[in-house]
Amino acid sequence: MASASPLIDRHGRTISYLRISVTDRCDLRCRYCMAEQMTFLPRERLLSLEEIALIAERFIARGTSKIRLSGGEPLVRRDIIDLARRLGRHLGDGGLDELTMTTNGVRLGEHAEALADAGMRRVNVSLDSRDPEVFRHITRHGQIETVLGGIAAAKAAGLAVKINMVALKGLNAHEIADMLAWCADEALDLTLIETMPMGSVDEDRADRFLPLTHILDDLLGRFDLRRDAHRSGGPARYWRLAGTDTRLGLISPLTANFCDGCNRVRLTTEGRLYLCLGHDDQVDLKAAIRDGGLPAVDAAIDAALAIKPRRHDFRIAEGSAPAVARHMSVTGG
Repeated sequence: MASASPLIDRHGRTISYLRISVTDRCDLRCRYCMAEQMTFLPRERLLSLEEIALIAERFIARGTSKIRLSGGEPLVRRDIIDLARRLGRHLGDGGLDELTMTTNGVRLGEHAEALADAGMRRVNVSLDSRDPEVFRHITRHGQIETVLGGIAAAKAAGLAVKINMVALKGLNAHEIADMLAWCADEALDLTLIETMPMGSVDEDRADRFLPLTHILDDLLGRFDLRRDAHRSGGPARYWRLAGTDTRLGLISPLTANFCDGCNRVRLTTEGRLYLCLGHDDQVDLKAAIRDGGLPAVDAAIDAALAIKPRRHDFRIAEGSAPAVARHMSVTGG
């Protein structure tokens, strides 16, 4: 692959991290993420996996060192393992440092070994509760046993697992300390995430918003947590649970803005490159690759870097509209 100019946005930030939503579809319907009745994109509007790979390879050639596959639920897309294998070929060749995935874990048991064979070394699993009834309520129909089986399969395949837990007032706040203790017992990392106002859902997010500042104060009173300088490439701030290998990460888009160090852009399954979760600024890479090939993709990426916002402006208040109309499943987690 021919190299091109490095990826530096108009604010001087180097863009080294590409998140790719390979599908907006999901086999769960988490209440904070989706409405119960969703309309998904018709398949003919999606990028092909070949187009996703070609675009990703242009990013790699221009200095992107980390790629995360997401959705929706990435493992519902047919031939996703083929994409993982193709991108995995760039690991260790001076191009890609890390290839990871965020999954709800439902299908992880089927695919864990293949993901490890493709070169992945860790995955993030979205798990907001270990209580079967609470889990079913949040996801609307999920079975916790299936997800726990997927986590076990990932560990058996040699994948490090990080649990992503969205903190939800009145739903799972009482489980957070127990989740951290369980993660320590299972040698897993845990990242807590504030709910984000993206897309219309069937509930008022203000009723569920739980500031992580409150949660951290509680956890510091229960556990021996020490600040950790670890960086995973994303926005999390880390603590380590003393006496274990477990890290606690906090992603606080509302109470602790992290945009100054943003190194990320997101490619949607429809081929739109979004520059920020909280803004609608985007360029159409599907049109670029289909109309002008890779030179047009490079030009479109350059145009995107010139419009990347300095920061998001998420707010949650009773009755307020979402910051953006699109759901997180469209942009990719």
